[in-house]
Amino acid sequence: MKRERSPAKFLLVDDLEENLLVLEATLRRPGLDLVLARSGREALELLLVHEFALAIIDVQMPEMDGFELAELMRGAERTRSIPIIFLTAGIRDGKNLFAGYQAGAVDFLFKPFDTDILKHKTNTFLELYEQRRELAETLRLNEELVAIVSHDLRTPLSAILMAADIVRSSAQEPAALKAAERIESSGRRMTRIIQDLLDLSRARLGSGIPIQRANVDLVALAKKAVAEVRATAPHCEIEMKSDTHLEGSWDGPRLEQVLTNLLANAVRHGAGSVVEVTVGRCSPEDAAISVHNAGVIEPEARASLFEAFQQRPDRDKREGLGLGLYIVDQIVHAHGGKVSVQSSAQGGTTFQVTLPTSHPAGAA
Repeated sequence: MKRERSPAKFLLVDDLEENLLVLEATLRRPGLDLVLARSGREALELLLVHEFALAIIDVQMPEMDGFELAELMRGAERTRSIPIIFLTAGIRDGKNLFAGYQAGAVDFLFKPFDTDILKHKTNTFLELYEQRRELAETLRLNEELVAIVSHDLRTPLSAILMAADIVRSSAQEPAALKAAERIESSGRRMTRIIQDLLDLSRARLGSGIPIQRANVDLVALAKKAVAEVRATAPHCEIEMKSDTHLEGSWDGPRLEQVLTNLLANAVRHGAGSVVEVTVGRCSPEDAAISVHNAGVIEPEARASLFEAFQQRPDRDKREGLGLGLYIVDQIVHAHGGKVSVQSSAQGGTTFQVTLPTSHPAGAA
């Protein structure tokens, strides 16, 4: 559902009331809110509670001048992308211009300014802002559509898997048994694809992949994931080394998803080599999972390895959606952990996941 958008906002900053009144009279138009600040400190307070398409800032102000305000804006994630136009009654010299652009200005106007020029310049920034908002809204609607469709596909797919299980358990003919097994295998693959799409939507829409923590034995969980991948890839040898047990506060099903994705990736790109899984402590507070194979990740693929919809450039045939490693990264970060990769022609490829065993502050 499309949301009703609030009007775009310009921030006008000047310590002189008459200058603010001139700016307000020049820029006032339907669909645009003008928010006035009479000092740099007041502007900073307003920046905390409003989203602005543009800031028009006077350079000469007491206590905090326009350059200082701009530098503070550029230093904060929330405000660093707001375009800034400086207004000044100062001398038109290269030193002032350089200082302004260095502080983050996209334009510089000298008083008394031409109102028509100011209108044209601000119209350009307003149009760019509205285009960005329109694009963000379109992307949000696309993500919501993916989430809705993926969710609605789960019910009929569950029915297909149930029917395939019934046929497989009662099949008398080898052909019927083989057909049921193929249906079941394809259904499980489709279930994983749907889950990946749902996770993508949750991550992209800002709510993040949900994490439900409980006391989990990471070694037992890894053994289960390895057994499942062995069953689906009997041609591949998987070796596992681990402590006897390793407990922590994690979301078990989500970490199983992480390990399954890493194992599937290792099997697919391991050039038929043995896949080695290691689970243990890497410090008193952290656990580590590593998955190694003899395959090599091309240097040009490494920079975007954990982005969504990434496919290996050496693959003529597209396999899956390219979401596996993206979802691994999202789940690990939701736990307050990190994932890294090392790859070389001599040493093969190793993915390592590091997880705090306790619930870190700021994590899900």
